[in-house]
Amino acid sequence: YRNYKLSMKISKFMSLAFTAVALSFAFYGCNDDVDYPDNPTGGSGIHVTLPKSIEVIKGQDCTFPLSEGDDVAMTDVVYLENLQGVFFECPITSVVPVAASSELGVGRFSFTLPKNFADGSYRVYIKRGDSRKMCGTVNITLIDKPINITEGTTVYGRISTEDGPVAGVVVSDGVETAVTDADGVYQLASTKIKGYVFMSVPSGYEPEQLGVLPVMYAKLKGGPNEPESAHFKLKKVDQSKYKMLVFGDMHLADRTDDLKQFSEFTDDVKEYIRQNPGTRFYALTLGDMSWDLYWASRKYDLTNYLDDINKRLPDLMVYHTIGNHDNKMETTNNVDAKAPFWANIAPEYYSYNIGGVHYIVLDNIDCSNYDGTSSRNYIQRLMPEQFSWLAKDLAHVDKSTPLVVTMHAPVFYPIATSDKFKGELTNTSDVLNAFDGYTVHFITGHTHKSHNVRPSDKIINGRPVYEHNVTAICGSWWWSGHYTKDVHLSPDGSPGGYEIWDVNGQDIKWVYKGTKMDQNIQFRSYDLNNVSFSSADVPNMSASAPTSVKNAWLRYESAYPNTKKNTILVNVWNWSNDWKISIKTVNGQELEVKEGWAYDPLHIAAMSVPRFNDANLTSVPNFVTQSFPHFFRATAPDADTDVVITVTDEFGTVYTETMERPKAFSTDLYRRK
Repeated sequence: YRNYKLSMKISKFMSLAFTAVALSFAFYGCNDDVDYPDNPTGGSGIHVTLPKSIEVIKGQDCTFPLSEGDDVAMTDVVYLENLQGVFFECPITSVVPVAASSELGVGRFSFTLPKNFADGSYRVYIKRGDSRKMCGTVNITLIDKPINITEGTTVYGRISTEDGPVAGVVVSDGVETAVTDADGVYQLASTKIKGYVFMSVPSGYEPEQLGVLPVMYAKLKGGPNEPESAHFKLKKVDQSKYKMLVFGDMHLADRTDDLKQFSEFTDDVKEYIRQNPGTRFYALTLGDMSWDLYWASRKYDLTNYLDDINKRLPDLMVYHTIGNHDNKMETTNNVDAKAPFWANIAPEYYSYNIGGVHYIVLDNIDCSNYDGTSSRNYIQRLMPEQFSWLAKDLAHVDKSTPLVVTMHAPVFYPIATSDKFKGELTNTSDVLNAFDGYTVHFITGHTHKSHNVRPSDKIINGRPVYEHNVTAICGSWWWSGHYTKDVHLSPDGSPGGYEIWDVNGQDIKWVYKGTKMDQNIQFRSYDLNNVSFSSADVPNMSASAPTSVKNAWLRYESAYPNTKKNTILVNVWNWSNDWKISIKTVNGQELEVKEGWAYDPLHIAAMSVPRFNDANLTSVPNFVTQSFPHFFRATAPDADTDVVITVTDEFGTVYTETMERPKAFSTDLYRRK
């Protein structure tokens, strides 16, 4: 049955008989006898070779081929068991032994499916007398009519709704693309090098859902020359308006109270959804849902992440992006590194459409240099195979359609020069050129900090290109909230949380929301007259600590000495070139505001102080406060004058705070309510 020509003859034979069409011809044989509820084991003499998957024309019997040596009788009964453990009795309606079909060298037997049968994977049992035998597992799919497979096709299928086929859907194996015809049928001459096939979910439709995962790809099981099918179901929906929730790095590993803090995040998401009844919601991730370092030692990997998010956000459809920590360590090639992700979550790269927007998921973590150790020597770049696929995907997308492109590592990164940003990928210019002519929004993660690039930035030079580097859900890898309850920050002082995108047709607006915070809170202010750090804050740091450790701490002392210069510091974490800020006294005096890099004082107090306050430090601790550019300073006339801080985002939304001075500073005063 592994012979290609014979498999095509079987397919033709089944179609002409108006019966099921075998989708794959690598077969299961009957397993050893197994217990079956309320029946003894046995099944002596029963033997059936099952296809891996089968198509059945709606309203007709299901038909399996019989090969030489198979033994099924009219007096036998077929039982199907679904994934929920429910059994269905299916009477056999006909048996044609191999001898009666000598021309093709195969026979067949047919049985009736239960009413309201649902597509899916089923265990197949054959009952003879008082004995039953489990003969394997088959994926059974109902179809409206057979598909005539063209020569050279190795992957094919139909995309449909309850109302019928869907034409014009782009399907890909990660290398080639095809488009469904008027019958919803696609056919690919695939070498199956990626091991899967996926559809670019069309605008105005939703795929089926398995937990939070959209069912938009299928794993391939047959050999490179074996024709096999993968069908997809869609549901027509109104996507004229919707909200897309953007989830940055999670780093779940069942440590540092991360699962408890993660539940606070998911509770916040559920509450936000509850406050917006009648709104259609989707979500996308930016990678690093798990933490490769702890897959083995903490026994928490991508499958555990899926279990947790499925429990906490069961009704939300989430599209996933792969991050560097979602790749398997201790491998020696890129393919093996990616395997756990695509086997459990999604392809490394794919596309989908929602409403008037085309979304593209890319993988810019190249693990080709992995050497079998835990070194994680990856390169931040888009790999050549993706450029080839991307060109084919974009060939089906009109240039008037806005693109949202998610990747893990950022395209650009802030620098402390007049240019403000540099290219962060080894092939940033090639990535930009690949999207030439489109309005493109890159959404990235990885940094655990927040920065935004706009067309008005020098590095973009007016092109319709945006980058939204979204800070992490986990903040400082969950440590700040672990040390200091309800002070959950990233190393730049951005609150851990998520971004909310409102999409109306092709119009897009966005806002960042800290977990357990009102979305109208978009900055944090400090009266630096009351902010200072010294060695007294870290009394347990040893005098014999390495110079590198001492110097790292001294950065914070130098940044915030015990002086009274009447300086106001404001951290506007989602700042971009298109935002505005003003600081005035309550009497209306405009103060000069200077933009610059700074360390967030609250993050120092909540995270770096406990991190450095350790007698055993031999190196600079991880995840401590980092200087970043979205800070603003102004000098007040004296220590007591109150000021009004006004920040306006790119959509004209105004956020204000009246700072009553002197304003005290402590972690308690800044805790999330």
